[in-house]
Amino acid sequence: MDFKAEIIKLLTKETKLKDADLNNLISIPPDPKLGDYAFPCFKLGSNPKNAAETLKKKLKLPKFLSGVQVVGPYLNFYVKSEVITKEVLTKVFKEKKDYGKQELGEGKKIVIDFSAPNIAKPFGIGHLRSTVIGHSLYKVYNTLGYKSIGINHLGDWGTQFGKLIVAYKKWGKEKELGKDPIKYLLKLYVQFHEEAEKDDKLDDQAREAFKKLEDGNKEYLQLWEHFRELSLKEFQRIYQILDVKFDSYHGEAFYNNILDKTIKELQQKIKTKMSDGALIVDLEEFNMSPVMLKKSNGATTYHTRDIAAANYRLKKYNPNRFLYVVGSEQKLHFRQLFKVLELAGEDKEKFTHADFGLFRFPEGKMSTRKGKVIFLEDVLDKAIKLASEIIEKKNPDLKNKKKVAIQVGVGAIIFADLSNDRTRNIDFDWDRMLSFDGETGPYLQYTHARASSILRKANSKVSSKINFSLLSLDEEKAVIRLLYDFPERIVKAAETYKPHHIANHLISLAQAFNEFYHKCPVISERDEQMNARLLLVDSVRQVLENGLRLLGIKAPDEM
Repeated sequence: MDFKAEIIKLLTKETKLKDADLNNLISIPPDPKLGDYAFPCFKLGSNPKNAAETLKKKLKLPKFLSGVQVVGPYLNFYVKSEVITKEVLTKVFKEKKDYGKQELGEGKKIVIDFSAPNIAKPFGIGHLRSTVIGHSLYKVYNTLGYKSIGINHLGDWGTQFGKLIVAYKKWGKEKELGKDPIKYLLKLYVQFHEEAEKDDKLDDQAREAFKKLEDGNKEYLQLWEHFRELSLKEFQRIYQILDVKFDSYHGEAFYNNILDKTIKELQQKIKTKMSDGALIVDLEEFNMSPVMLKKSNGATTYHTRDIAAANYRLKKYNPNRFLYVVGSEQKLHFRQLFKVLELAGEDKEKFTHADFGLFRFPEGKMSTRKGKVIFLEDVLDKAIKLASEIIEKKNPDLKNKKKVAIQVGVGAIIFADLSNDRTRNIDFDWDRMLSFDGETGPYLQYTHARASSILRKANSKVSSKINFSLLSLDEEKAVIRLLYDFPERIVKAAETYKPHHIANHLISLAQAFNEFYHKCPVISERDEQMNARLLLVDSVRQVLENGLRLLGIKAPDEM
C-alpha cells in the first residue's frame, strides 16, 4: 500500500487541491514523534492552524491510520506501527535488489554530462567530484525509471593543445613519453608555462599551433591523436578502479567538423555581431557578458563546442532533460550557454547545471600549470593499502582479501565525497578521506557485513511469513521507519541532484541497526521472535546494499 497516495485521496475529497499539488506539499516530518506524514494547511485559508483543525474534524480515517494531530499549521498523519512494519518488510523481502525502484521517469531520457577530464593532463583529485556525483545520479535516475545517458565530454580540444604541441616539438622525447605518458606530458605543460613567463612569444606560437590543429594540419593532428590515445588508456585504468562506465566518450574535438554549421544555424535563429574581430552573442540585456563564438583569429571557443554538443545530443538522444555535473566556478559559463540555447528556441527547463564545490587544500589551490596536482590514483592506492592493513589485523583469514580491500578503500574515498552536500567546498584532508571510523563508507560496509554474518550464523531461512506484532520495540520501530523512508530519499536525491541525501540516510539506518543489534538479541530459542528479527536484519542488509550501489560503492558480505 502506498500510504502517501492514500492520504492524497483522502485530502482530495476535502480540499480543492489537485493530486499533483498535494503530492508536492505532503512531506515526511524530521521527527517520527510528529507522525509519518505532514500536510501544511497554508493554502486552505488565511489562518492555517484553524484550517488544519477544521480539516481534522471532516476526515474519516481509513483503517491504516491510527490518528491525525494538528501541530501548528500542519495536519500530521500517524500510520499504525504494525501496518508500516508489515508493508515495508514484506516489500523489501519481495523486491530485494529492486526495492527503491520507481517509475517516475518511465519513458523519459536524461543526458548526464560528467567527469570530463582534460586529455594530456593528470586525473587529479579535483576530477573525483564530477565523476562520483555524476555516476551516482546516473544510477539514481535509472532506478527512478529514466533512461540515463552518461557522457564523458572529454577536454580534448582547445588552446592547451597548442601549448602542448609547441612544448613537445621544442623539448619532447618519444622515449620518455612512452615510460609514463601523463606525468611526462604534465612536465612539458609546466615547462611551457615557466618558459612563457620569460618569453611571451610562446603564447602566440601556442595559439597559432591550435589554429593549425583546428584547420587539420596533418603533423599536429597525429601528435594530438597520440596524446589522446595515451591519456584515454590511463583514464580507463582509473574508471575501472572506480567501476564507472559511460555511454559516450565524445569530447570537444568530436564536434570540430560541425562547428561552422552550428554557428551558421545559430545565426539564422539569433542575432550575433562582430566585436574587436571576434564573433559574439551580446547578452548585455540579461546582465551577462557576451558569448564568444569565434575568436579574432577564427578559432572557436568552449561555448561554441558546448552549443554544438547540445544540438548534437538533442538530435541523437531526444532527451527530456540535460544535466551538467560541473564545478561551481563554471556557473556563469552555463548561465550563458543556457541563455543562448533558450534564445535559439530550446526549452530552458530542460537544462540544469548541477554545480559542486571544490576541494580546498592547505597548501593553496591546485594548479596543473605549476605542476601542483594530487593524482587521484595515488589517493585510491593509499586508501586500498590502508584497508588491506586493517583487514590483515582484524580478519587475517578473510577470503578474497585483496578484492575486499579494493572495495573498502575505494568505497571510503567515494563516500567521503558523496556524504557532503555537493554545493559545499570540501577541505582535503588525507586522514579524513582515508578514515574508516565514524560516519564513513567502511562503517556502512561493515554494518552490511555484520548483518550478513548474523544471517549466516542463524542458519535459518528468512521468511516474510512472521508475526509482525513482535517487532514493537522502539529500536525495531526506528529501523523499520528508516527502511520505509529509503525510496523517498532516492527521489529527494534526484529532485535536488544531491546524492548526500542517500548517503546520510544510510548512515542513520546503520546507526539505528547497530543500536537495535546491541539491545535486541536476534538469534534465540524463541523461534517466532528470531524469525521476525531475522527478516528485519535481512531487510537492513538489502537496503544497505541497494543504497551503496546507488552511490557506486560495493557491499562485501565479509570484512
